Amino acid sequence: MKYLKTTIIFIFLIFFTSTIFSQNWIRINQLGYLPQSIKAAVFCSKQDIALKQFEICNAFTGKVVWKSDKIHPYGPYGPFKATFRLNFSGFKKTGTYYIKASNTHSPKFKIGDKVYNGAADFLLKYLREQQCGYNPVLQDSCHTHDGFILYDPPHDSTFINVVGGWHDASDYLRYVTTSATAAFQMMFAYQQNPGSFGDHFTANGNPGSNGIPDVLDEAKWGLDWLVKMNPRKGVMFNQVADDRDHIGFRLPDKDSVHYGIGLERPVYYCTGKPQGLFKYKNQSTGIASTAGKFASAFAMGYQVLRKYYPKFAKKIKQKAIDAFKYGLQHPGVCQTAPCTAPYYYQEQDWVDDMELAAVQLYKITRKKKYLQEAVRFGKREPVKPWMGADTARHYEWYPFINLGHYYLSSIPDKAIDNQFIQFLKEGINRVYQRAKTNPFLIGIPFIWCSNNLVSAMVTQCHLYYELTKDPTYLPMEAALRDWLFGCNPWGTSMIIDFPKKGISPKDPHSSFWVVGHIQIPGGLVDGPVYASIYNQLKGIKLSKPDAFKPFQSHIAVYHDDWGDYSTNEPTLDGTASLLYYLSALQKEGRNPGF
Repeated sequence: MKYLKTTIIFIFLIFFTSTIFSQNWIRINQLGYLPQSIKAAVFCSKQDIALKQFEICNAFTGKVVWKSDKIHPYGPYGPFKATFRLNFSGFKKTGTYYIKASNTHSPKFKIGDKVYNGAADFLLKYLREQQCGYNPVLQDSCHTHDGFILYDPPHDSTFINVVGGWHDASDYLRYVTTSATAAFQMMFAYQQNPGSFGDHFTANGNPGSNGIPDVLDEAKWGLDWLVKMNPRKGVMFNQVADDRDHIGFRLPDKDSVHYGIGLERPVYYCTGKPQGLFKYKNQSTGIASTAGKFASAFAMGYQVLRKYYPKFAKKIKQKAIDAFKYGLQHPGVCQTAPCTAPYYYQEQDWVDDMELAAVQLYKITRKKKYLQEAVRFGKREPVKPWMGADTARHYEWYPFINLGHYYLSSIPDKAIDNQFIQFLKEGINRVYQRAKTNPFLIGIPFIWCSNNLVSAMVTQCHLYYELTKDPTYLPMEAALRDWLFGCNPWGTSMIIDFPKKGISPKDPHSSFWVVGHIQIPGGLVDGPVYASIYNQLKGIKLSKPDAFKPFQSHIAVYHDDWGDYSTNEPTLDGTASLLYYLSALQKEGRNPGF
């Protein structure tokens, strides 16, 4: 025992000194690797060096257990003069290890079938923290006076009950755009991988069991609010509150921002025309983007909730049908509304929302007309335009993944499924062509919320492989997965407080943390942005010296600092979008070779 303690202390000192004084770093997936998966690390150096071999060592004894020369040099990247990709996919023995190369040691990592167990459920911690109305983290309620109607002249300033749903990010606005997307993503994850979710919380998010998987409890929380935002046929609201909310940090149950009518907040009616009360206006052209999101969320809700809530499921099935019809009548995008600042969700596409809605309606009605509509809309946007692009405006092409393509790729009709499989492949390939030139195999444009794009692309890669068994893009899928858990220039996970023993965001841009001193584990933060974007955003001021300064570059910057809302703010939809992939990895661990 004394020998073991001495060995562990010695290994810790090696790690500590190599991190502080070295000009070399080895980036790995801190959460770990499934035995049969593609496994890689990235060696980064501030020096112009050569690397010929690396070793895998037992983390407890330091003994070398595997050696390899499977090293691909990539040259300079970002802040580094030399980079190398280290492939150890051939090493499959379970255990805890570290990598050693050129007198540099990586953090320790695990290889095992259970490394992703509970990961998807862990993300639900953050989604419960985002609840509006009753908040289980605070054990209190917030925004119980919402709200008063805007942009519907006969009813302007009159009260409508829209209490509930989720706060969008670390502010207290609520959007159908992101909430409907998040709810759909939660239900999609459950539909695909039901065995990966537990039942440890009740319907309102309090600890306990109610016989319903927690992910469906959380999705139902969102659907209940969406019903309020679409109270009857032909009436839709898109947003609660606006950027007058952005006056500083405060906990939601202590929110005292006034919008003119007591503590009630504005509820924006969908008009299909530009909106914005003060200096800035959006560029809305229709309602279909919102109507399509309502319809797809309600149709999916019918599929996964009818076992538990048959009456509610029947109600939202009809609402899905009505919402889709309304979208057909009002084509175009219904953007979120700015107010005092120029920042809003600049969504430009809507045919993807209608495609997904149509294919979901086909699934629940089996009416051919919906399948025909889905195909018609799907052909209008074969590939999400951000895929392969250098940049895009904020949420310009949203949702970042078109799951309608996946569903049409699964239709037992070769004339349809082959075409949509090709659409999926083309999107992946465009990103792959950018990715293959750098050591992290990252082809994502570093725009605001880049981690949401990572989540979208890793999901699309996984679904494509599931459909085709084509291994071409598996290395990029693995790299995107690993990027989120530390195989990136900064060596940090992008999920708050996860994994517990690794490097992860600890100082998020959130009132819960900054003024409440309440950590919000499980939130996927926005992620790195181009330095050119970071340098022009308003109101960013770091609260402390930048611990990641050696790893910042013109390519991208990231800060674990509450003062940086552009890279370290967690988001509702980004977190929800990762549930599918993590639940799929847990399923794969249970069923190797799946």
